[in-house]
Amino acid sequence: MNLFRSEEHVSRWLDGRQPGSTLSVGKLSELAHAWWGNRLAADWRPRSRAENETILVNLGLVDDFWTLP
Repeated sequence: MNLFRSEEHVSRWLDGRQPGSTLSVGKLSELAHAWWGNRLAADWRPRSRAENETILVNLGLVDDFWTLP
């Protein structure tokens, strides 16, 4: 993961290569909270693949990069 200050900065860093996926810090925060927000709860259990896919879809992370194996 790399953090950049702007889309222009990303483009310069990529130097013509295709990006895997880019998201804002706000969206990254939403993902982190959705993915790990309950990890320390006493009743925590690993989520199923379908539950993980639902998190990604609900956040709008639906392109090929976000397809789970």
